[in-house]
Amino acid sequence: MNITKKYPLILCLFIAFTSLNAQDKTLTLEDATLGYWKGLYPEQLQSLQWSQDSNTYIYLQNNELIYFDAESNQQSSVYSLDNLQKAYPQLKRFPSIKNVTASGFDFNMKGMNSFNTKTSEKYRVSTNENGENHDYSSTAKAIAYTLENNLYIATADNPKITVTHFEDKNIVSGQAIARSEYGISKGTFWSPNGNYLAFYQKNETNVKEYPLVDITTYPATSMPIKYPMAGLGSEIPAVGVYNMNSQNTTYLDIDGSDNHYVTNLTWTPDEKYILVAEINRATTQYDVNLYDVTTGNKVKTILTEENNIWVEPEHDAVFLPKSNTDFIWLSEKDGFKNLYLYNTSGKFKKQLTKFKWVVKEVLGFDKNGKNVFISGTGPDARETHTYKVNLRSGKATKLTPQKGSHNSQLSYDGQYVLDVYSSINVPGETQIINTKTGKVTSIFQSKNPLQDYKLGTQEFVDLKANDGTLLHGLLTKPANFDANKKYPVLIYVYGGPHAQMVTNSFLGGASMWLPAFASLHDYIVFTLDNRGSANRGFKFESGIHRQLGELEMQDQLKGVAYLKSLPYVDSDRMTINGWSFGGFMASSLMLRHPGTFTSAVAGGPVIDWKYYEAMYGERYMDTPQENPEGYENSRVSKYITNLDGKLMLITGSVDPVVVPQHSMTLLKAAVDHNVQVDFFAYPMHEHNVRGRDRVNLIEKMANYIVENNQ
Repeated sequence: MNITKKYPLILCLFIAFTSLNAQDKTLTLEDATLGYWKGLYPEQLQSLQWSQDSNTYIYLQNNELIYFDAESNQQSSVYSLDNLQKAYPQLKRFPSIKNVTASGFDFNMKGMNSFNTKTSEKYRVSTNENGENHDYSSTAKAIAYTLENNLYIATADNPKITVTHFEDKNIVSGQAIARSEYGISKGTFWSPNGNYLAFYQKNETNVKEYPLVDITTYPATSMPIKYPMAGLGSEIPAVGVYNMNSQNTTYLDIDGSDNHYVTNLTWTPDEKYILVAEINRATTQYDVNLYDVTTGNKVKTILTEENNIWVEPEHDAVFLPKSNTDFIWLSEKDGFKNLYLYNTSGKFKKQLTKFKWVVKEVLGFDKNGKNVFISGTGPDARETHTYKVNLRSGKATKLTPQKGSHNSQLSYDGQYVLDVYSSINVPGETQIINTKTGKVTSIFQSKNPLQDYKLGTQEFVDLKANDGTLLHGLLTKPANFDANKKYPVLIYVYGGPHAQMVTNSFLGGASMWLPAFASLHDYIVFTLDNRGSANRGFKFESGIHRQLGELEMQDQLKGVAYLKSLPYVDSDRMTINGWSFGGFMASSLMLRHPGTFTSAVAGGPVIDWKYYEAMYGERYMDTPQENPEGYENSRVSKYITNLDGKLMLITGSVDPVVVPQHSMTLLKAAVDHNVQVDFFAYPMHEHNVRGRDRVNLIEKMANYIVENNQ
């Protein structure tokens, strides 16, 4: 039977068999869950990086630091653990290193150590033993760190220089703000020459406390967190600048009383100014503003972007080489994330790229500043490639020829790229690419650590949404697959913004427990990236606005229809599983489309979006006051009486992201309507169950799926 003729929603079926040859070993769920620690993911060169002052790359092997010259691809030198132990006799193995130069490197050991391999000179900076959020500046030779809600700096002479001293715990300095949304990953920012430290600060006075409970004390004690729920009070942001010479702090003249967001903090190369993107709370407009470092005064607004759906700047400005004024800004205002050239006077110079695919990152420039190097998906959104873009003409040259997901590092002068990639067919390969000639030299090929295990195959599947939009899926078959048999199905779902499950990388982007589960229990496992998920452009991602779950479920049901069309699928035995946004999707699909699935496991599930954080929820749903219908339609508890089958909810007892109130409200609705559901809480775990306890989680989910999908 020709499936594509009978089901025109299928655009194509591209089958890419992995090299997971069925052998004699069984991959258990425990081994798969602890795969990184058990050596079951492809080996890579440790601490692989460029020297910061030459075209020499280095890596660690057998307790030796190996130096290779990229031009000749010849080993240039070796620095052994024995030599390092002469300076640091307490070392038992070669430490993880960074900031490598021809004369030395930095590493962590009871503080940050800088070591000169030529002279054996040592320099160490140590912080308070309870310090967190460490941020080391190799130019300042100092570490910024936090203790509770305040910010400090450690130097070789003074381990605790006070930057802030707020007794009010509502004022938090030096930590990530805005719940780490909008590209925020930290709270401190050293200036290029190390003369200043900029930092985020937030005032959480207006943010409600959420009560979590520490059950390890006798008796249990309260451990409340500040949690800005959608539609309620939010934090007030600020940006401080500490002068290392005068030891004074200046605050930028930002009025955050309207709860707007501050992100993408960037220093100008001359350290005179700071750029920040400021987003209104409705997330429909942002301004990139320029501030004077000395006075804190706002100089001007450089650019403004508006969109009545949402805006979400996530990348710092990137200044051109040898320029204090001209910079690259990433924006998706034309539908895809592209590069734009501006200067600090507010002049828009030009749109540098006009790709119909997503630029992910700026990697750097060549020595003469003629080309910028970027990472992006290319035409196939499942992949990641590296490109050279001419700054004058905008001409783009693809540097990574092989299909797959490439992770590249640019050498100090842009002449070479150090590239590590994998695909559904290739477990891993490391190579050097000459950015002028395009010559590719392989330097390390990863072996497939699963080649002796009994595992099946993985296939990419392309489907069409109701409006014709291309959707990417991944189908995993069990070992010893027999097309004449009927197999039960596990659909693994995430489906939310800023995440992509299906990629052309090792295991197709799947967690290792999924192919292990397929072969252990003779299952088909399927994953689909629905509309709203990442790396497909603004139109693909923004259709979910004000109606989370609606388009996403439509697309997942297209996946269900495809599965039902396969002659080897038992359509009466289908189950669904997901975590976080995936937990929202799994529980929504189970309750809003009864009869489709025999069972569902929803981990860390968002049940009611009004209980989720303002920075995320209001961006995609507006506030509960502005969009009551959207919030009500997406409230999972509303559909509890539709349950037809088995449903398990799982949560961490101290989850600070999707707080336990979500699961509890669904349980309350189940009790109120005398509907039986299953529930398990992992004591003292947060949003993800980590460590060895994760084995218990994976086995619990697997057992539940199999037992209730007979």
